[in-house]
Amino acid sequence: MGVTQAHLFTEEQNELALIAKAIAHPARIAILQHLIKSKSCINGDLVLEIGLAQATISQHLRELKELGIIQGTIEGTKVNYCINPEKWKELNNLFLTFFESYNSCCDPAC
Repeated sequence: MGVTQAHLFTEEQNELALIAKAIAHPARIAILQHLIKSKSCINGDLVLEIGLAQATISQHLRELKELGIIQGTIEGTKVNYCINPEKWKELNNLFLTFFESYNSCCDPAC
């Protein structure tokens, strides 16, 4: 979506779309699942766990970090990543509100 078109949508719609786009890649889902399972992870561990090149993992981490989904702390020459709990809760609420807005009845009389 071009920057010039974002104004046509609500802030919530734009944010939901950005988050959905960020987590739409299977490698990012794998990274998030690994971080959830391990409660934290050093970047090098992700290379071994997921099987992608260091540069590829770093790009995926950068995308997730830019949106605040994950956070990292520097430990010597390594970065220890984890889920950002505040942002995760916000994402949960955004998606929950979106999915719960669905009315399963297609009949206009409902």
